[in-house]
Amino acid sequence: MAMAAVAASFVLCALFFAGSGGTHVEPTTEAVATSEQVPSILPVCKTVGGGSVFFDVQFCLEALGSDGRSANAGTDYHTCSVIAADLLTANATTTAAKIAGLLLRDRGGKGVDDEATTRCLRSCQALYGGVVRRQQSGCAAAVRGRRSGEATRCLEEAASAAEQCEDGFRKSKVASPVTMENDDASKLAKLAVALLRMAR
Repeated sequence: MAMAAVAASFVLCALFFAGSGGTHVEPTTEAVATSEQVPSILPVCKTVGGGSVFFDVQFCLEALGSDGRSANAGTDYHTCSVIAADLLTANATTTAAKIAGLLLRDRGGKGVDDEATTRCLRSCQALYGGVVRRQQSGCAAAVRGRRSGEATRCLEEAASAAEQCEDGFRKSKVASPVTMENDDASKLAKLAVALLRMAR
């Protein structure tokens, strides 16, 4: 057995030195994933995002992966739902602040388009104000407390508010300056709901 191992080592060394004389061997382009590179939340994201019409696996991985708590979450759906709810709260808070800033700059705008944009932004401000209040006052606590019925209703309301905000711009035929934020808020709310359902 030991002789076979020595012989194999000798053959490998001989091949290495023989090959290094004139031929160049290209490194393989195929990356081998290590356990550190594969997110522990991948199974969770595949389960909730694989068949979802609201978000995909990649969105789930990027969203949950942006929070350090996901590194140890593994297949704990409840922890992942808490992370998604917290991300939604952060999204709604920054979106509300962005809308307030846009309204300050938009004051005294000229033309029908500016008036329509201002009107839509005001509507969005009210919608996001409600989302922030609900998230901070009870929604996140309902998710943490595993009160799934209450949490699901609250999260669905947040998704609906983001969709209504975006629809307002579409109906007014003006460009939305918060499309990305609305999309993220809706997807985060739906992600949190899907995770909650699996946590039961």
